[in-house]
Amino acid sequence: MADAKVIPFDDDRSRARRRPGRADGEAAAVRALPGPQEPEGGREGLPGAQGGPEAGAEAAAAAGADAGAESGAGAGSADGAGTPAGSGGWERRLAGGLAFLRRRVTGDYEVDEFGYDEELTDQVLMSLIRPLYEKYFRVEVKGVENIPAEGGALIVANHSGTLPLDGLMMQVAVHDHHPAGRHLRLLAADLVFVLPIVNELARKAGHTLACAEDAERLLRAGEIVGVMPEGFKGIGKPFGERYKLQRFGRGGFVSTALRAGVPIVPCSIVGAEEIYPMIGNAKTLARVLGFPYFPLTPTFPWLGPLGALPLPTKWTIQFGEPIPTDSYAPEAAEDPMLMFNLTDQVREQIQHTLYKLLVQRRSVFF
Repeated sequence: MADAKVIPFDDDRSRARRRPGRADGEAAAVRALPGPQEPEGGREGLPGAQGGPEAGAEAAAAAGADAGAESGAGAGSADGAGTPAGSGGWERRLAGGLAFLRRRVTGDYEVDEFGYDEELTDQVLMSLIRPLYEKYFRVEVKGVENIPAEGGALIVANHSGTLPLDGLMMQVAVHDHHPAGRHLRLLAADLVFVLPIVNELARKAGHTLACAEDAERLLRAGEIVGVMPEGFKGIGKPFGERYKLQRFGRGGFVSTALRAGVPIVPCSIVGAEEIYPMIGNAKTLARVLGFPYFPLTPTFPWLGPLGALPLPTKWTIQFGEPIPTDSYAPEAAEDPMLMFNLTDQVREQIQHTLYKLLVQRRSVFF
């Protein structure tokens, strides 16, 4: 299989536009990555700034038209027998799917420095997660307009649920509901990137290691970056401590936002705490397996694989008012008191919103 192109952050060409054709099987060119400096010309052409559902539809339509022309299908227009236009919708979908597979086989697609594959994410990964988002957890999204339409921003959210499904649901919420169709790049723990298959899928979906250097570079490139400062303390806390925020570390995410000069958007997620009620922790088994915890729930491991099925709770994700950081001087990132105050402000805003959403919801499942 041919290699994919590696594109720099400052490439301002649309992801939806097809690349110039090359012979099947020809290896894609690898382009040098830019330095950590901020790219010139803004961020309009970067993955996450554009290329939402509309751009994905345009790309699929263009691919379908190309493949249809090559195969003589002509699904979207009248044929020689007078077939009315639009009668071959299934043919367009088939042609688009075949064109997608051809690009995957020939390497005629693009990835960025971190391995993010926007086309695969839009057309495959989001399609796999979306039924869980829409039908199973029935996620309600509020305040998505608080995420900037362009430029970088750091979304800071609470973390819970035993398994990190809340991060995936937040990614779909931004992807499907933001007016500008933006993409969310999550910062994940190192455990994610040592697990087989999970590592590759996380990279393809645009996620990267939770370190200050990667986060700052993404933010300076104009990306929407998501972080959950509670880490394993939040996701692995007992059910009795649900919706009680754990410590937010040392405020490293605030320092990163200050250096990049981007706003911080608090995010509160209700519903994830109850999908796997963690009533115990097999610490010895966790140490043997190299996990931060090994959850015991009312169904797992007692029911085997069936016990790994999450409960169908009703979710709400609310994005709060952004907290600007561009008014601070560059050296403010080294001020521990300022970082403490901003970290506490973000944490209190998330906690207050969690309590408000809990009061408003009718039931855990409805």
